[in-house]
Amino acid sequence: MSATSPAPSRAPSSGRLGTVVRHHLFWPVAALVLLLAVNTVFRPSFLRVSILDGHLFGSPIDILRNCAPLMLVALGMTLVIATRGIDLSVGAVVAIAGAVALTYIARSPDPGSAGTALTAMGIALVLALALGTWNGFLVSVVGIQPIIATLILMTAGRGIAMLITQGQITTVTSAPFKTLGAGFWLGLPVATLVAFGVFALVAVLTRRTALGMLVEAVGINPSASRLAGVQARTIVWTVFALSGLFSGLAGLVLASNVMAADANNAGLFIELDAILAVVIGGTSLAGGKFSLSGTFVGVLIIATLSLTVTNLGISPLVTPLFKALVVAAVTLLQSPVMRRKLAERTRRVAPEPKVVAR
Repeated sequence: MSATSPAPSRAPSSGRLGTVVRHHLFWPVAALVLLLAVNTVFRPSFLRVSILDGHLFGSPIDILRNCAPLMLVALGMTLVIATRGIDLSVGAVVAIAGAVALTYIARSPDPGSAGTALTAMGIALVLALALGTWNGFLVSVVGIQPIIATLILMTAGRGIAMLITQGQITTVTSAPFKTLGAGFWLGLPVATLVAFGVFALVAVLTRRTALGMLVEAVGINPSASRLAGVQARTIVWTVFALSGLFSGLAGLVLASNVMAADANNAGLFIELDAILAVVIGGTSLAGGKFSLSGTFVGVLIIATLSLTVTNLGISPLVTPLFKALVVAAVTLLQSPVMRRKLAERTRRVAPEPKVVAR
Protein backbone atom coordinates (compact mmCIF):
# COMPACT_ATOMS: atom_id res chain seq x y z
CA MET A 1 0.00 0.00 0.00
CA SER A 2 1.41 3.34 -0.98
CA ALA A 3 0.56 6.86 -0.05
CA THR A 4 1.50 10.12 -1.52
CA SER A 5 2.68 13.10 0.39
CA PRO A 6 4.20 16.36 -0.66
CA ALA A 7 7.92 16.73 -0.57
CA PRO A 8 9.41 18.77 2.25
CA SER A 9 8.15 22.29 1.74
CA ARG A 10 10.65 24.71 0.34
CA ALA A 11 9.60 28.13 -0.93
CA PRO A 12 10.35 28.33 -4.66
CA SER A 13 12.61 31.11 -5.79
CA SER A 14 9.84 32.52 -7.96
CA GLY A 15 7.60 32.76 -4.91
CA ARG A 16 10.24 34.70 -3.02
CA LEU A 17 10.74 36.92 -6.05
CA GLY A 18 7.02 37.55 -6.24
CA THR A 19 6.96 38.58 -2.59
CA VAL A 20 9.78 41.04 -3.18
CA VAL A 21 8.13 42.50 -6.28
CA ARG A 22 4.83 42.96 -4.45
CA HIS A 23 6.49 44.91 -1.64
CA HIS A 24 5.35 48.54 -1.69
CA LEU A 25 8.93 49.82 -1.77
CA PHE A 26 10.18 47.61 -4.61
CA TRP A 27 9.31 49.88 -7.53
CA PRO A 28 10.26 53.16 -5.83
CA VAL A 29 13.65 51.73 -4.88
CA ALA A 30 14.05 50.30 -8.39
CA ALA A 31 13.31 53.74 -9.86
CA LEU A 32 15.89 55.34 -7.54
CA VAL A 33 18.53 52.77 -8.47
CA LEU A 34 17.78 53.33 -12.16
CA LEU A 35 18.24 57.09 -11.78
CA LEU A 36 21.55 56.58 -9.98
CA ALA A 37 22.67 54.16 -12.71
CA VAL A 38 21.80 56.64 -15.48
CA ASN A 39 23.78 59.38 -13.75
CA THR A 40 26.74 57.05 -13.24
CA VAL A 41 26.74 56.16 -16.95
CA PHE A 42 26.84 59.79 -18.03
CA ARG A 43 29.15 60.83 -15.18
CA PRO A 44 31.32 57.96 -13.90
CA SER A 45 32.33 60.07 -10.90
CA PHE A 46 28.70 60.70 -9.89
CA LEU A 47 28.78 58.51 -6.79
CA ARG A 48 32.24 59.64 -5.73
CA VAL A 49 32.41 61.37 -2.34
CA SER A 50 35.49 63.37 -1.35
CA ILE A 51 36.62 65.09 1.83
CA LEU A 52 37.66 68.73 1.70
CA ASP A 53 38.45 70.74 4.84
CA GLY A 54 36.84 68.00 6.90
CA HIS A 55 33.55 68.19 4.96
CA LEU A 56 32.04 65.61 2.63
CA PHE A 57 31.44 66.73 -0.94
CA GLY A 58 29.97 65.01 -3.98
CA SER A 59 26.71 64.44 -5.82
CA PRO A 60 25.27 62.07 -3.16
CA ILE A 61 25.91 64.74 -0.50
CA ASP A 62 24.29 67.37 -2.74
CA ILE A 63 21.21 65.18 -3.08
CA LEU A 64 20.94 64.71 0.67
CA ARG A 65 21.36 68.44 1.31
CA ASN A 66 18.95 69.55 -1.41
CA CYS A 67 16.24 67.11 -0.34
CA ALA A 68 16.22 68.30 3.29
CA PRO A 69 13.47 70.97 2.92
CA LEU A 70 11.30 68.63 0.85
CA MET A 71 11.86 65.86 3.39
CA LEU A 72 10.55 68.06 6.20
CA VAL A 73 7.47 69.14 4.24
CA ALA A 74 6.77 65.60 3.01
CA LEU A 75 6.86 64.20 6.55
CA GLY A 76 4.06 66.51 7.61
CA MET A 77 2.19 65.83 4.38
CA THR A 78 2.40 62.07 5.00
CA LEU A 79 0.69 62.38 8.37
CA VAL A 80 -1.98 64.70 6.96
CA ILE A 81 -2.73 62.42 4.02
CA ALA A 82 -2.90 59.43 6.37
CA THR A 83 -5.91 61.09 8.04
CA ARG A 84 -7.65 61.56 4.66
CA GLY A 85 -6.52 65.17 4.45
CA ILE A 86 -4.32 67.31 2.23
CA ASP A 87 -2.29 70.42 2.98
CA LEU A 88 -1.90 72.80 0.07
CA SER A 89 -0.62 75.64 2.26
CA VAL A 90 2.84 74.23 3.02
CA GLY A 91 4.52 76.34 0.33
CA ALA A 92 2.95 79.51 1.72
CA VAL A 93 4.07 78.58 5.24
CA VAL A 94 7.60 78.05 3.90
CA ALA A 95 7.56 81.57 2.43
CA ILE A 96 6.11 83.13 5.60
CA ALA A 97 8.66 81.47 7.90
CA GLY A 98 11.59 82.65 5.78
CA ALA A 99 10.14 86.16 5.54
CA VAL A 100 9.60 86.45 9.29
CA ALA A 101 13.05 85.16 10.22
CA LEU A 102 15.02 87.30 7.77
CA THR A 103 12.97 90.43 8.42
CA TYR A 104 13.60 90.09 12.15
CA ILE A 105 17.33 89.59 11.60
CA ALA A 106 17.53 92.52 9.15
CA ARG A 107 15.85 94.88 11.61
CA SER A 108 17.83 93.68 14.61
CA PRO A 109 20.58 95.97 15.99
CA ASP A 110 22.94 92.98 16.04
CA PRO A 111 22.04 90.80 13.03
CA GLY A 112 25.21 88.71 13.23
CA SER A 113 24.74 87.37 16.74
CA ALA A 114 23.65 83.84 17.53
CA GLY A 115 20.96 85.11 19.89
CA THR A 116 19.33 87.11 17.12
CA ALA A 117 19.36 84.11 14.77
CA LEU A 118 17.87 81.78 17.39
CA THR A 119 15.17 84.30 18.30
CA ALA A 120 14.28 84.79 14.63
CA MET A 121 14.02 81.05 14.07
CA GLY A 122 11.94 80.62 17.22
CA ILE A 123 9.46 83.32 16.18
CA ALA A 124 9.17 81.82 12.69
CA LEU A 125 8.56 78.30 14.02
CA VAL A 126 5.93 79.48 16.50
CA LEU A 127 4.12 81.33 13.73
CA ALA A 128 4.33 78.27 11.44
CA LEU A 129 2.90 76.11 14.23
CA ALA A 130 0.07 78.61 14.70
CA LEU A 131 -0.72 78.55 10.98
CA GLY A 132 -0.81 74.75 10.98
CA THR A 133 -3.04 74.82 14.05
CA TRP A 134 -5.35 77.23 12.23
CA ASN A 135 -5.65 74.76 9.35
CA GLY A 136 -6.40 72.00 11.83
CA PHE A 137 -9.09 74.16 13.46
CA LEU A 138 -10.82 74.78 10.15
CA VAL A 139 -10.77 71.08 9.27
CA SER A 140 -11.48 69.36 12.60
CA VAL A 141 -13.69 71.92 14.37
CA VAL A 142 -15.37 73.98 11.67
CA GLY A 143 -15.66 70.96 9.36
CA ILE A 144 -14.29 72.53 6.18
CA GLN A 145 -12.87 70.12 3.62
CA PRO A 146 -9.06 69.98 3.96
CA ILE A 147 -8.43 70.99 0.36
CA ILE A 148 -10.57 74.12 0.81
CA ALA A 149 -9.30 74.97 4.29
CA THR A 150 -5.65 74.83 3.24
CA LEU A 151 -6.37 76.53 -0.09
CA ILE A 152 -7.38 79.61 1.91
CA LEU A 153 -3.93 79.89 3.49
CA MET A 154 -2.24 78.88 0.26
CA THR A 155 -3.89 81.84 -1.46
CA ALA A 156 -3.38 84.34 1.33
CA GLY A 157 -0.03 83.10 2.65
CA ARG A 158 2.23 84.60 -0.01
CA GLY A 159 0.39 87.88 0.35
CA ILE A 160 1.18 87.77 4.07
CA ALA A 161 4.82 87.07 3.27
CA MET A 162 4.83 90.00 0.84
CA LEU A 163 3.44 92.27 3.55
CA ILE A 164 6.17 91.14 5.95
CA THR A 165 8.96 91.81 3.45
CA GLN A 166 7.19 94.91 2.04
CA GLY A 167 7.36 93.41 -1.42
CA GLN A 168 11.16 93.24 -1.42
CA ILE A 169 13.64 90.37 -1.46
CA THR A 170 15.10 90.62 2.04
CA THR A 171 18.77 89.68 2.37
CA VAL A 172 20.88 89.51 5.51
CA THR A 173 24.39 88.62 6.62
CA SER A 174 24.35 86.30 9.62
CA ALA A 175 26.86 83.50 10.03
CA PRO A 176 24.86 81.68 12.77
CA PHE A 177 21.69 81.67 10.65
CA LYS A 178 23.59 80.57 7.53
CA THR A 179 24.82 77.49 9.38
CA LEU A 180 21.34 75.94 9.27
CA GLY A 181 21.18 75.74 5.49
CA ALA A 182 24.80 75.85 4.37
CA GLY A 183 26.83 74.71 7.38
CA PHE A 184 28.46 71.36 8.14
CA TRP A 185 28.71 69.32 11.30
CA LEU A 186 30.73 66.10 11.60
CA GLY A 187 31.38 66.39 7.87
CA LEU A 188 27.68 66.34 6.91
CA PRO A 189 25.39 69.25 5.96
CA VAL A 190 23.50 70.61 8.95
CA ALA A 191 20.28 70.76 6.90
CA THR A 192 20.55 67.02 6.21
CA LEU A 193 21.15 66.23 9.87
CA VAL A 194 18.15 68.34 10.89
CA ALA A 195 15.89 66.62 8.35
CA PHE A 196 17.09 63.15 9.34
CA GLY A 197 16.68 64.01 13.00
CA VAL A 198 13.07 65.08 12.46
CA PHE A 199 12.47 61.94 10.37
CA ALA A 200 13.81 59.74 13.18
CA LEU A 201 11.69 61.56 15.75
CA VAL A 202 8.51 61.16 13.69
CA ALA A 203 9.32 57.51 13.07
CA VAL A 204 9.71 56.86 16.78
CA LEU A 205 6.50 58.72 17.65
CA THR A 206 4.42 56.95 15.02
CA ARG A 207 5.87 53.43 15.24
CA ARG A 208 6.91 53.16 18.89
CA THR A 209 3.85 54.85 20.39
CA ALA A 210 0.12 54.69 19.73
CA LEU A 211 0.17 57.84 17.61
CA GLY A 212 0.73 56.01 14.33
CA MET A 213 -2.08 53.54 15.02
CA LEU A 214 -4.46 56.37 15.95
CA VAL A 215 -3.58 58.30 12.79
CA GLU A 216 -4.25 55.22 10.67
CA ALA A 217 -7.51 54.50 12.51
CA VAL A 218 -8.78 58.02 11.82
CA GLY A 219 -7.77 57.75 8.18
CA ILE A 220 -9.40 54.37 7.65
CA ASN A 221 -12.74 55.25 9.25
CA PRO A 222 -13.11 58.49 11.22
CA SER A 223 -16.62 57.65 12.44
CA ALA A 224 -15.70 54.18 13.67
CA SER A 225 -12.55 55.45 15.36
CA ARG A 226 -14.60 58.14 17.10
CA LEU A 227 -17.08 55.53 18.35
CA ALA A 228 -14.14 53.43 19.56
CA GLY A 229 -13.02 56.29 21.80
CA VAL A 230 -10.32 57.80 19.57
CA GLN A 231 -10.15 61.59 19.75
CA ALA A 232 -10.32 61.99 15.97
CA ARG A 233 -10.61 65.76 16.16
CA THR A 234 -7.45 66.01 18.27
CA ILE A 235 -5.52 63.70 15.93
CA VAL A 236 -6.47 65.73 12.85
CA TRP A 237 -5.63 68.96 14.64
CA THR A 238 -2.25 67.54 15.69
CA VAL A 239 -1.16 66.38 12.22
CA PHE A 240 -2.02 69.74 10.64
CA ALA A 241 -0.12 71.55 13.38
CA LEU A 242 2.92 69.31 12.78
CA SER A 243 2.66 69.91 9.05
CA GLY A 244 2.80 73.65 9.64
CA LEU A 245 5.74 73.31 12.05
CA PHE A 246 7.76 71.13 9.66
CA SER A 247 6.99 73.49 6.77
CA GLY A 248 8.22 76.42 8.84
CA LEU A 249 11.46 74.58 9.54
CA ALA A 250 11.83 73.85 5.82
CA GLY A 251 11.34 77.55 5.12
CA LEU A 252 14.17 78.40 7.50
CA VAL A 253 16.46 75.88 5.78
CA LEU A 254 15.68 77.33 2.35
CA ALA A 255 16.10 80.94 3.50
CA SER A 256 19.34 80.10 5.31
CA ASN A 257 20.78 78.43 2.24
CA VAL A 258 20.47 81.56 0.09
CA MET A 259 20.33 84.11 2.95
CA ALA A 260 17.34 85.77 1.30
CA ALA A 261 13.57 85.76 1.66
CA ASP A 262 11.69 85.82 -1.64
CA ALA A 263 7.97 85.76 -0.88
CA ASN A 264 7.08 85.00 -4.49
CA ASN A 265 9.40 82.06 -5.12
CA ALA A 266 10.33 80.56 -1.73
CA GLY A 267 8.78 77.10 -1.51
CA LEU A 268 6.96 77.55 -4.82
CA PHE A 269 5.23 74.27 -5.79
CA ILE A 270 6.87 72.43 -2.91
CA GLU A 271 3.40 71.21 -1.90
CA LEU A 272 3.15 69.38 -5.22
CA ASP A 273 6.58 67.78 -4.80
CA ALA A 274 5.63 66.71 -1.28
CA ILE A 275 2.41 65.09 -2.48
CA LEU A 276 4.34 63.36 -5.28
CA ALA A 277 6.90 62.03 -2.80
CA VAL A 278 4.14 60.67 -0.54
CA VAL A 279 2.31 59.03 -3.44
CA ILE A 280 5.51 57.53 -4.88
CA GLY A 281 6.24 56.08 -1.44
CA GLY A 282 2.99 54.13 -1.48
CA THR A 283 0.83 56.13 0.94
CA SER A 284 -2.74 56.18 -0.34
CA LEU A 285 -4.50 59.51 -0.82
CA ALA A 286 -7.62 57.77 0.54
CA GLY A 287 -6.04 57.75 4.01
CA GLY A 288 -5.22 54.92 6.37
CA LYS A 289 -1.88 53.17 6.36
CA PHE A 290 1.14 55.32 5.61
CA SER A 291 4.81 54.67 4.95
CA LEU A 292 7.49 57.02 6.24
CA SER A 293 10.20 54.92 4.60
CA GLY A 294 8.29 55.18 1.32
CA THR A 295 8.12 58.95 1.67
CA PHE A 296 11.88 59.00 2.30
CA VAL A 297 12.50 57.07 -0.93
CA GLY A 298 10.07 59.31 -2.81
CA VAL A 299 11.92 62.43 -1.68
CA LEU A 300 15.23 60.94 -2.79
CA ILE A 301 13.73 60.10 -6.20
CA ILE A 302 12.55 63.68 -6.75
CA ALA A 303 15.86 65.19 -5.59
CA THR A 304 17.88 62.75 -7.72
CA LEU A 305 15.65 63.37 -10.74
CA SER A 306 16.20 67.12 -10.51
CA LEU A 307 19.96 66.60 -10.42
CA THR A 308 19.74 64.06 -13.26
CA VAL A 309 18.10 66.59 -15.56
CA THR A 310 20.97 69.00 -14.89
CA ASN A 311 23.63 66.33 -15.43
CA LEU A 312 22.10 65.34 -18.77
CA GLY A 313 22.29 68.93 -19.97
CA ILE A 314 18.51 69.28 -20.22
CA SER A 315 16.86 72.58 -19.40
CA PRO A 316 15.49 72.63 -15.83
CA LEU A 317 12.25 74.02 -17.28
CA VAL A 318 11.26 70.51 -18.38
CA THR A 319 11.95 68.92 -14.99
CA PRO A 320 8.20 68.79 -14.15
CA LEU A 321 7.67 66.65 -17.26
CA PHE A 322 10.20 64.09 -16.09
CA LYS A 323 8.68 64.15 -12.60
CA ALA A 324 5.29 63.40 -14.10
CA LEU A 325 6.69 60.50 -16.12
CA VAL A 326 8.42 58.95 -13.10
CA VAL A 327 5.34 59.36 -10.92
CA ALA A 328 3.09 57.87 -13.59
CA ALA A 329 5.39 54.87 -14.04
CA VAL A 330 5.86 54.16 -10.32
CA THR A 331 2.20 54.62 -9.39
CA LEU A 332 1.13 52.44 -12.33
CA LEU A 333 3.40 49.64 -11.17
CA GLN A 334 2.06 50.05 -7.63
CA SER A 335 -1.59 50.03 -8.65
CA PRO A 336 -3.82 47.17 -7.37
CA VAL A 337 -4.48 45.96 -10.93
CA MET A 338 -0.78 45.72 -11.72
CA ARG A 339 -0.04 44.07 -8.37
CA ARG A 340 -2.74 41.49 -9.06
CA LYS A 341 -1.38 40.75 -12.53
CA LEU A 342 2.15 40.35 -11.17
CA ALA A 343 0.86 38.00 -8.50
CA GLU A 344 -1.01 35.91 -11.08
CA ARG A 345 2.04 35.75 -13.33
CA THR A 346 4.19 34.67 -10.37
CA ARG A 347 1.75 31.88 -9.53
CA ARG A 348 1.73 30.68 -13.14
CA VAL A 349 5.52 30.44 -13.35
CA ALA A 350 5.88 28.90 -9.89
CA PRO A 351 6.53 25.11 -10.09
CA GLU A 352 3.90 22.77 -8.70
CA PRO A 353 4.78 20.93 -5.46
CA LYS A 354 6.42 17.61 -6.14
CA VAL A 355 4.56 14.44 -5.23
CA VAL A 356 6.50 11.37 -4.22
CA ALA A 357 5.21 7.85 -3.70
CA ARG A 358 5.89 5.88 -0.58
